[in-house]
Amino acid sequence: MSIHVLAGSVREPLAGARLAGKANPAERLEATVLLRRQNADAFKATVAKLAAGHRPEAFLGRADFARQFGASLVDLAAVEEFAKRYDLAVVQADAARRSVVLSGTVARFERAFGVDLHQFEFYGGTYRGRTGPLTVPGELNGIVEAVLGLDNRPQVRPHFRARMMRRGFSAGFTPTTLASLYDFPPATGKGVTIGVIELGGGYRVADLRRYFSDINTAVPKVSAVSVNHARNQATGDPNGPDGEVMLDIEVAATIAPEADIVVYFAPNTDAGFLDAVSTAIHDDQNRPSVISISWGGPEASWTPQAMAALDQAFQAAALIGITVCVASGDHGSGGGIGDAELSVDFPASSPHVLACGGTSLQAVNGDIRSETVWNDGASGGASGGGVSSFFPLPAWQGGLNVTSAAGGKTPL
Repeated sequence: MSIHVLAGSVREPLAGARLAGKANPAERLEATVLLRRQNADAFKATVAKLAAGHRPEAFLGRADFARQFGASLVDLAAVEEFAKRYDLAVVQADAARRSVVLSGTVARFERAFGVDLHQFEFYGGTYRGRTGPLTVPGELNGIVEAVLGLDNRPQVRPHFRARMMRRGFSAGFTPTTLASLYDFPPATGKGVTIGVIELGGGYRVADLRRYFSDINTAVPKVSAVSVNHARNQATGDPNGPDGEVMLDIEVAATIAPEADIVVYFAPNTDAGFLDAVSTAIHDDQNRPSVISISWGGPEASWTPQAMAALDQAFQAAALIGITVCVASGDHGSGGGIGDAELSVDFPASSPHVLACGGTSLQAVNGDIRSETVWNDGASGGASGGGVSSFFPLPAWQGGLNVTSAAGGKTPL
């Protein structure tokens, strides 16, 4: 039986991590297998038209998208047969999301994908990890595009900073004030669902009620969706992931008070991130038309297969008519990787999302007097941004001279 290396699957240990030993062969885990897309050439051509500014007369419905561009039943069956051969259970198979979630022991996954799993210790605890590439058998070569979740290191971090109050600085702006300054339309968001991706923490209804009571606004309709067994689990620490969860809900619901807010909770892994995003995109019950993501990490911390998988999900969102907004990060142009190199944050670096950076704003009597990029220095944080080292510069940035991750100027 022929064996093929899965392109883009090479993993390196987390920076500063120490090998602690072999992973327990009896430990049970789940992994997400991403399959190729039907009609891939037609899909790419349609996405290219959108990128060139050709807005379609109508976006694809989720059911039509699944039929045209989901995984084929033949490919799904091939992965299920492979799983059976290696005593792996199929937890979920979803043609629209092109994914099959498999469950089994460490030992079975090691045999199935030609990998050795180990335990690593790092500054934040421990994780189950791997080094090198993954392999797939010949019958799955070209069918499987990514295998995520065997390595469960923390993949991303929330992008928010607690503001330190200093003499001479204002207390900041409420969401409604910012909406007024930026001339947001007066619509309330009625009939719209906003999807929010969260990879840790949670919200407490009592805290939401208090916040919206304090600003004299009705408490919005907020619901939680569990992805890969994660759930709304508030830690009680506002400086931890709860701060991001609450901030995301409060800002969205204050500006669009009649919108439904659906929070998709997933584990903070590459598989969890992809599954949360694809679940939200193809959620035919809640049907979000906007997805907000305030988590990310430097491109160097991702495998190419994971970045490509998420970017393809964002392309799917574009064809369905879903706007995906992603925070650009809060570690400046260095991305927080701890060296002098430039590093842009992913998934904000995807050319198929709306990356949102931060500014420092001064306003007088309801008018903006000055606005500059947010940069409070190394200790206070700065808006992320930059040029991807993975994705080519998109056509809509034509004519710009920008600094690449390698430090050179890249004229278009």
